Amino acid sequence: MTDTVFPIKAPVLADIVGTEKKFPINRIFCVGRNYLAHAAEMGVAVDKSTQEPFYFLKDSSTYVPTGSTIAYPPKTNNYHHEMEFVVAIGKSGFNVAEDDADSLVFGYACGLDMTRRDLQLKARDMGRPWDLGKNFEESAVLSPIVPVSQSGIITDGILELKVNGKTVQKSSLSLLIWNVREIIAHLSQFYHLQPGDLIYTGTPEGVGPVKSGDKLEGSIEGLGKIQLIIA
Repeated sequence: MTDTVFPIKAPVLADIVGTEKKFPINRIFCVGRNYLAHAAEMGVAVDKSTQEPFYFLKDSSTYVPTGSTIAYPPKTNNYHHEMEFVVAIGKSGFNVAEDDADSLVFGYACGLDMTRRDLQLKARDMGRPWDLGKNFEESAVLSPIVPVSQSGIITDGILELKVNGKTVQKSSLSLLIWNVREIIAHLSQFYHLQPGDLIYTGTPEGVGPVKSGDKLEGSIEGLGKIQLIIA
């Protein structure tokens, strides 16, 4: 066994519905501006005919299971919720055709892409990467993954998020600018997708700030719920 100067980090494991087996999280890819109404509320326009999807990444260590209570993060005064449909990859693929994209899907889940919005916008306006606004501790919340063998291939369904019982985000997965097949096919041109990868497919309109004491509860048809409390 190789001797290391500090302990090797344990794998990050997510729950799977219907089994005691775990899903080892590899990479977390996030699609930016994938609903027209959300792009508009962020002050940008998206034209699918002339633009390609873009991505940012979160480290697997940012994973938080549903039902957690997490601290309000440091260095932000504008901490936002973003409810998302998450695709879990279960098969390797590179340069995957859209018609074959479904074969890579292990399952689906509800996700929250928690965001330090002030830091993200500052970076955006300066032409810098979004890491400080997106890739930070406890920023990738995930419900248990529903295997595709139970859910079937999902292309539609209502996504909703409530904060303290009030609906703040509600949309349909059918309104994704780039659908799951298109995302997998495009992303796999740049990365060798691997089992354990997660894709947060983007958030609809209605993003907004949360504060200490807030309770978040989201749902996606057929995938159950996701819950989070801000300490």
